[in-house]
Amino acid sequence: MPEYSDKKKWKRIDDIINSTKQFLAEENKNNPHKGLFELRKSYEWIDEAMKQPKPTQLFSELWHLGELCILFADTNTGKSILAVQIADSISRGECIAGFKLETAAQKVVYFDFEMCSKQYEARYSNDFTDHYVWHPNLLRAELNNEIDLPDGCADFEECLQMSLQQVIEDTGARILVIDNLTYLKQETERAKDALPLMKELKALKNRYNLSILALAHTPKRDNTKPLSRNDLQGSKMLINFCDSSFCIGESHKDKSLRYIKQIKARNTEHIYDTENVILCRIEKPRNFLGFTHLGYSTEQEHLRMPSEDDRLHKKQRARELKAEGMSQRDIADELGIALGTVNNYLKAS
Repeated sequence: MPEYSDKKKWKRIDDIINSTKQFLAEENKNNPHKGLFELRKSYEWIDEAMKQPKPTQLFSELWHLGELCILFADTNTGKSILAVQIADSISRGECIAGFKLETAAQKVVYFDFEMCSKQYEARYSNDFTDHYVWHPNLLRAELNNEIDLPDGCADFEECLQMSLQQVIEDTGARILVIDNLTYLKQETERAKDALPLMKELKALKNRYNLSILALAHTPKRDNTKPLSRNDLQGSKMLINFCDSSFCIGESHKDKSLRYIKQIKARNTEHIYDTENVILCRIEKPRNFLGFTHLGYSTEQEHLRMPSEDDRLHKKQRARELKAEGMSQRDIADELGIALGTVNNYLKAS
């Protein structure tokens, strides 16, 4: 009798296990989420993608509709000049010569934390006369430094986020340019500081269906080396969480020449790499300072040739970093040189 009861008990347990497996299998069909992952059959991803519109270019393959894009460059390289030109182009629904725009005229808000109105006037007039005529779709916002923090704001950054949302809701604009990221969060050097900023911007983008072009600086860098994601000031988390990114480099051949290089792309293939940068010149033929598209080039043509002093400095710096306990790979990233070069420098010591 006890033996029969045990068999009956185990059969019941097996039935419960099988029923549970069947239940979970049915649940998994309806719920593809696996922790951080969403798991689907390959053809299901394609079926879903086919329902979505083709990516719409706002600034050629460099920035698409619905993207959070980061444009970075060194100080005085012209990133604000280009950003205003892009904003003006979208507000009119007219492409910049040499670049592509695939949307009709749209309302754009340019958040300018860099220039005062008089500096802005100087760039877009002929010696403060014969002013450029802007389209009404382009709105520009400056910080009001005289206003006190309103009630309910814990600090300046929280107040800034609330004010951004208020402008978006009041204007109905879906294209934003933020010049620059430093003003949204003072600290972005570490991942723990950069991550909340990018999450906030992504949340803002998704909540209001925005396209955001955010400007950022590069720290002091070796201009004998190609531009890369490592040259964005602050944590690499900024690049990891944006949808696309491009940068501006200054030509060593001619101080008026600039090149535009694609750093990250999600909606297109990587087109404008180090072998195919967009070459431009900053010009002001009358009352509008902007980039003139000249064609295409290689990045190497516009980099400064390294001198013997450069090599000696890097060799010394490599030794110092090694003495501090840094790995050869990290030294290579820090100095912007090949891993083999670091190895050779350290062997020579």
